[in-house]
Amino acid sequence: MRIDILTVLPELLDSPLNQSILKRAQNKGLVEIVVHNLRDFSTDKHRRVDDYPFGGAAGMVMQIEPIDRAIAQLKSERDYDEVIYTSPDGEVFDQPMANALSMAGNLIILCGHYKGIDYRIREHLITREISIGDYVLTGGELPAAIMCDAIVRLIPGAIGDEQSALSDSFQDNLLAPPVYTRPAEYKGWRVPDVLLSGHQRKIDEWNHEQSVERTRRLRPDLLGEE
Repeated sequence: MRIDILTVLPELLDSPLNQSILKRAQNKGLVEIVVHNLRDFSTDKHRRVDDYPFGGAAGMVMQIEPIDRAIAQLKSERDYDEVIYTSPDGEVFDQPMANALSMAGNLIILCGHYKGIDYRIREHLITREISIGDYVLTGGELPAAIMCDAIVRLIPGAIGDEQSALSDSFQDNLLAPPVYTRPAEYKGWRVPDVLLSGHQRKIDEWNHEQSVERTRRLRPDLLGEE
Protein backbone atom coordinates (compact mmCIF):
# COMPACT_ATOMS: atom_id res chain seq x y z
CA MET A 1 0.00 0.00 0.00
CA ARG A 2 1.03 3.59 -0.64
CA ILE A 3 -0.55 6.61 1.04
CA ASP A 4 0.19 10.09 -0.32
CA ILE A 5 -0.72 12.99 1.94
CA LEU A 6 -1.10 16.52 0.55
CA THR A 7 -0.68 19.26 3.15
CA VAL A 8 0.52 22.80 3.78
CA LEU A 9 2.02 21.70 7.11
CA PRO A 10 4.16 18.60 6.42
CA GLU A 11 6.11 19.08 9.66
CA LEU A 12 2.96 18.41 11.66
CA LEU A 13 2.93 14.83 10.36
CA ASP A 14 6.59 13.98 11.00
CA SER A 15 6.15 12.54 14.48
CA PRO A 16 2.84 10.59 14.26
CA LEU A 17 3.77 8.93 10.96
CA ASN A 18 7.22 7.85 12.10
CA GLN A 19 6.57 6.17 15.45
CA SER A 20 5.41 2.80 16.75
CA ILE A 21 3.39 0.56 14.40
CA LEU A 22 3.38 3.06 11.54
CA LYS A 23 7.17 3.21 11.59
CA ARG A 24 7.55 -0.57 11.79
CA ALA A 25 5.09 -1.14 8.95
CA GLN A 26 7.05 1.25 6.75
CA ASN A 27 10.37 -0.33 7.71
CA LYS A 28 8.94 -3.75 6.77
CA GLY A 29 7.87 -2.43 3.38
CA LEU A 30 4.19 -3.06 4.12
CA VAL A 31 3.23 0.54 3.45
CA GLU A 32 4.83 3.63 1.98
CA ILE A 33 3.60 6.95 3.36
CA VAL A 34 4.71 10.01 1.42
CA VAL A 35 3.96 13.55 2.60
CA HIS A 36 3.85 16.28 -0.04
CA ASN A 37 4.04 20.01 0.62
CA LEU A 38 1.33 21.63 -1.47
CA ARG A 39 3.45 24.77 -1.69
CA ASP A 40 5.79 22.84 -3.99
CA PHE A 41 2.97 22.80 -6.56
CA SER A 42 2.31 26.54 -6.44
CA THR A 43 3.41 28.81 -9.28
CA ASP A 44 3.20 31.89 -7.05
CA LYS A 45 6.61 33.41 -6.29
CA HIS A 46 5.72 33.39 -2.58
CA ARG A 47 4.49 29.76 -2.84
CA ARG A 48 0.99 30.74 -1.77
CA VAL A 49 -1.74 28.15 -2.02
CA ASP A 50 -4.65 30.20 -0.63
CA ASP A 51 -6.63 33.30 -1.55
CA TYR A 52 -9.63 35.36 -0.45
CA PRO A 53 -13.03 33.77 -1.03
CA PHE A 54 -15.43 35.12 -3.64
CA GLY A 55 -18.47 36.70 -2.03
CA GLY A 56 -16.61 38.50 0.73
CA ALA A 57 -16.74 35.81 3.44
CA ALA A 58 -14.14 35.73 6.22
CA GLY A 59 -11.05 33.53 6.09
CA MET A 60 -8.89 32.18 3.28
CA VAL A 61 -9.59 29.34 0.84
CA MET A 62 -7.14 26.78 -0.55
CA GLN A 63 -6.79 27.24 -4.31
CA ILE A 64 -7.70 24.66 -6.90
CA GLU A 65 -4.59 24.94 -9.09
CA PRO A 66 -1.85 23.63 -6.72
CA ILE A 67 -4.10 20.80 -5.55
CA ASP A 68 -5.04 19.82 -9.10
CA ARG A 69 -1.36 19.79 -10.10
CA ALA A 70 -0.42 17.63 -7.13
CA ILE A 71 -3.19 15.09 -7.69
CA ALA A 72 -2.57 14.99 -11.45
CA GLN A 73 1.14 14.31 -10.95
CA LEU A 74 0.47 11.49 -8.51
CA LYS A 75 -2.17 9.95 -10.77
CA SER A 76 0.26 10.04 -13.69
CA GLU A 77 2.58 7.77 -11.68
CA ARG A 78 0.11 5.17 -10.35
CA ASP A 79 -3.56 4.33 -9.92
CA TYR A 80 -5.39 5.31 -6.73
CA ASP A 81 -8.38 3.65 -5.11
CA GLU A 82 -9.54 6.82 -3.37
CA VAL A 83 -8.74 10.53 -3.25
CA ILE A 84 -9.84 11.44 0.27
CA TYR A 85 -10.51 14.90 1.66
CA THR A 86 -10.48 15.35 5.44
CA SER A 87 -13.58 17.39 6.12
CA PRO A 88 -15.76 17.94 9.22
CA ASP A 89 -18.85 17.44 7.06
CA GLY A 90 -17.72 14.16 5.50
CA GLU A 91 -18.87 10.65 6.39
CA VAL A 92 -17.73 9.72 9.88
CA PHE A 93 -14.64 7.52 10.02
CA ASP A 94 -15.21 4.20 11.79
CA GLN A 95 -13.74 0.72 12.10
CA PRO A 96 -15.57 -0.82 9.11
CA MET A 97 -14.25 2.05 6.97
CA ALA A 98 -10.72 1.47 8.27
CA ASN A 99 -11.08 -2.24 7.45
CA ALA A 100 -12.16 -1.47 3.89
CA LEU A 101 -9.44 1.13 3.28
CA SER A 102 -6.76 -1.21 4.65
CA MET A 103 -7.37 -3.43 1.61
CA ALA A 104 -6.78 -0.59 -0.86
CA GLY A 105 -3.69 -0.41 -3.01
CA ASN A 106 -3.03 3.34 -3.03
CA LEU A 107 -4.69 6.30 -1.34
CA ILE A 108 -4.37 10.08 -1.57
CA ILE A 109 -5.38 12.11 1.49
CA LEU A 110 -5.84 15.86 1.04
CA CYS A 111 -5.61 17.79 4.30
CA GLY A 112 -7.94 20.76 4.43
CA HIS A 113 -6.79 24.03 5.99
CA TYR A 114 -7.78 27.65 6.42
CA LYS A 115 -11.51 28.16 5.68
CA GLY A 116 -11.52 25.10 3.45
CA ILE A 117 -10.81 24.26 -0.18
CA ASP A 118 -12.24 25.61 -3.42
CA TYR A 119 -15.46 23.62 -3.77
CA ARG A 120 -14.62 22.61 -7.34
CA ILE A 121 -11.95 20.33 -5.87
CA ARG A 122 -14.63 18.49 -3.95
CA GLU A 123 -16.88 18.33 -7.01
CA HIS A 124 -14.31 17.09 -9.53
CA LEU A 125 -11.17 15.69 -7.85
CA ILE A 126 -12.23 14.10 -4.55
CA THR A 127 -13.77 10.62 -4.43
CA ARG A 128 -14.48 10.47 -0.71
CA GLU A 129 -14.86 12.98 2.13
CA ILE A 130 -14.15 11.71 5.63
CA SER A 131 -14.59 13.26 9.07
CA ILE A 132 -13.21 12.01 12.38
CA GLY A 133 -16.00 13.67 14.36
CA ASP A 134 -18.42 16.55 14.70
CA TYR A 135 -15.94 19.28 15.56
CA VAL A 136 -13.59 21.58 13.68
CA LEU A 137 -9.78 21.40 13.83
CA THR A 138 -7.21 23.85 12.52
CA GLY A 139 -6.40 21.53 9.64
CA GLY A 140 -6.76 18.03 8.31
CA GLU A 141 -3.29 16.82 9.26
CA LEU A 142 -4.26 15.22 12.57
CA PRO A 143 -7.29 13.45 11.02
CA ALA A 144 -5.00 12.18 8.24
CA ALA A 145 -2.58 10.80 10.83
CA ILE A 146 -5.43 9.15 12.74
CA MET A 147 -6.77 7.51 9.58
CA CYS A 148 -3.30 6.27 8.62
CA ASP A 149 -2.83 4.73 12.06
CA ALA A 150 -6.21 2.99 12.02
CA ILE A 151 -5.72 1.71 8.45
CA VAL A 152 -2.08 0.61 8.57
CA ARG A 153 -2.36 -1.38 11.80
CA LEU A 154 -4.84 -3.66 9.99
CA ILE A 155 -2.42 -4.57 7.20
CA PRO A 156 -1.24 -8.18 7.75
CA GLY A 157 2.19 -8.13 9.37
CA ALA A 158 1.91 -4.60 10.78
CA ILE A 159 1.08 -5.96 14.24
CA GLY A 160 3.01 -8.91 15.63
CA ASP A 161 -0.18 -10.64 16.81
CA GLU A 162 -2.74 -10.16 14.05
CA GLN A 163 -5.48 -11.61 16.26
CA SER A 164 -5.00 -8.59 18.52
CA ALA A 165 -6.36 -6.26 15.84
CA LEU A 166 -9.32 -8.55 15.18
CA SER A 167 -10.33 -8.35 18.85
CA ASP A 168 -10.24 -4.55 19.06
CA SER A 169 -13.28 -2.51 19.94
CA PHE A 170 -15.81 -2.04 17.11
CA GLN A 171 -14.57 -4.97 15.01
CA ASP A 172 -17.81 -6.84 15.76
CA ASN A 173 -19.80 -3.70 16.63
CA LEU A 174 -19.06 -4.28 20.31
CA LEU A 175 -16.69 -2.58 22.71
CA ALA A 176 -13.76 -4.68 23.88
CA PRO A 177 -14.07 -6.52 27.21
CA PRO A 178 -11.97 -5.51 30.24
CA VAL A 179 -8.35 -6.71 30.23
CA TYR A 180 -6.06 -7.43 33.18
CA THR A 181 -2.47 -8.45 33.84
CA ARG A 182 -0.19 -9.31 36.79
CA PRO A 183 -0.44 -9.08 39.72
CA ALA A 184 -3.69 -11.01 40.14
CA GLU A 185 -4.42 -9.01 43.30
CA TYR A 186 -3.43 -5.44 44.13
CA LYS A 187 -4.63 -3.49 47.18
CA GLY A 188 -7.40 -6.04 47.53
CA TRP A 189 -8.55 -5.50 43.94
CA ARG A 190 -8.76 -8.93 42.32
CA VAL A 191 -8.76 -10.02 38.73
CA PRO A 192 -12.03 -11.89 37.95
CA ASP A 193 -11.59 -15.54 38.87
CA VAL A 194 -12.76 -16.79 35.47
CA LEU A 195 -9.71 -15.22 33.78
CA LEU A 196 -7.44 -17.21 36.09
CA SER A 197 -9.31 -20.48 35.63
CA GLY A 198 -7.62 -21.63 32.42
CA HIS A 199 -11.05 -22.69 31.11
CA GLN A 200 -11.03 -21.10 27.64
CA ARG A 201 -14.70 -21.65 26.82
CA LYS A 202 -15.80 -19.95 30.02
CA ILE A 203 -13.29 -17.16 29.43
CA ASP A 204 -14.64 -16.60 25.90
CA GLU A 205 -18.21 -16.53 27.23
CA TRP A 206 -17.24 -14.04 29.95
CA ASN A 207 -15.46 -11.81 27.44
CA HIS A 208 -18.51 -11.75 25.18
CA GLU A 209 -20.86 -11.02 28.07
CA GLN A 210 -18.63 -8.18 29.23
CA SER A 211 -18.43 -6.76 25.70
CA VAL A 212 -22.20 -6.73 25.38
CA GLU A 213 -22.67 -5.23 28.85
CA ARG A 214 -20.09 -2.47 28.27
CA THR A 215 -21.52 -1.67 24.86
CA ARG A 216 -25.09 -1.52 26.20
CA ARG A 217 -23.96 0.77 29.05
CA LEU A 218 -21.48 3.02 27.20
CA ARG A 219 -22.50 2.89 23.51
CA PRO A 220 -26.07 1.64 23.20
CA ASP A 221 -26.19 3.17 19.72
CA LEU A 222 -23.92 0.35 18.49
CA LEU A 223 -26.65 -2.11 19.48
CA GLY A 224 -29.44 0.00 18.03
CA GLU A 225 -30.85 0.54 21.52
CA GLU A 226 -30.84 4.32 21.70
